[in-house]
Amino acid sequence: MNYLKVYNKEDVLGLTKIRRFETKLGERIQVIRNPYQLEASLQQSSADYVLLGIPEDLGVKANGGIGGTDSAWLSFLHAFLNIQSNDFLEGSNILLLGHFDFSTIEQVIESNALDADEKTAALRHAVNTVDAAVEQIIHLITQNRKIPLVVGGGHNNSYPCIKGAAKGFYKAGVIPIAQINAINLDAHADFRPMEGRHSGNGFSYAEADGYLEKYFVIGIHENYIPQNVWMDMVNNPFIDCITFEDIFVHEKRTFLQSVGLATAFTEDTLCGIELDLDGIANALSSAQSPVGISPLHARQYLNFVAADSKVAYLHICEGAVQLSDGRKDPGTGKLISYLIADFVKGQAVN
Repeated sequence: MNYLKVYNKEDVLGLTKIRRFETKLGERIQVIRNPYQLEASLQQSSADYVLLGIPEDLGVKANGGIGGTDSAWLSFLHAFLNIQSNDFLEGSNILLLGHFDFSTIEQVIESNALDADEKTAALRHAVNTVDAAVEQIIHLITQNRKIPLVVGGGHNNSYPCIKGAAKGFYKAGVIPIAQINAINLDAHADFRPMEGRHSGNGFSYAEADGYLEKYFVIGIHENYIPQNVWMDMVNNPFIDCITFEDIFVHEKRTFLQSVGLATAFTEDTLCGIELDLDGIANALSSAQSPVGISPLHARQYLNFVAADSKVAYLHICEGAVQLSDGRKDPGTGKLISYLIADFVKGQAVN
């Protein structure tokens, strides 16, 4: 697989702090037995989930955003592998596949682009390469009836997650057509026009290409919905949303009632679960905001949808430990580790 770094047990234990009388998740989590026979190794694994990192910020920069979403993966992995293995989350039902490395692509663009317009065009072209690589591995995971747990990276990766999962579960005979639904907890709809691939139009491309059937956005901020995007959404019967303001300002629904609306809207087929960290107040991301849901809301969301949806994949994106403008938050990785754990625990009661 192009750009994919597959982990072995030594890689995992190298990040795990071994301690007497305790067992950490890194000691229980599975890895690929033979990276040269990836599909066979996936088929032979007893794991229900495959954990994958996409540490890139090409899509964010292609959308005019602040770089740094490539920094969360390793911090997350340190935190996640050092969770205690216990009756709440034992860990052996998760296979840690590895991560993508697209750094060489970005280096070429940075070195050769003559001006800002050329750089933007090159970044948007490069996202097509990311799409192809991510789609291929998501397709491989899902055709073997396993659920991808994806940590990004920009929200551009929603498109290859949707496309790869739709095609993979179709090939596995789980769904009758290569089309799935999606729920997105996000401050933005990411349904911008198809002007070249970037982090703001993953769902637009997935819907136009026929891989996304129904789409529900929870907590979208009214201040950041372009009017053309809003009209595209309200005129499409397969798209629905509830704004942050309707939940928390006007109090038309409670937060969990809003999540219930989303799961009911998308319950007819498999559903991709998306969480953009820029929807969490003060979480370090390319579009960090002082207004948003709390980390507790995010945890409740993932636990609820895991138990109440026919899950196709989980995608957590846009988080950063360090942004290109110098802002830092070392706690982002640990936050993501809680979110992944909550999702897997929620699935266990499904």
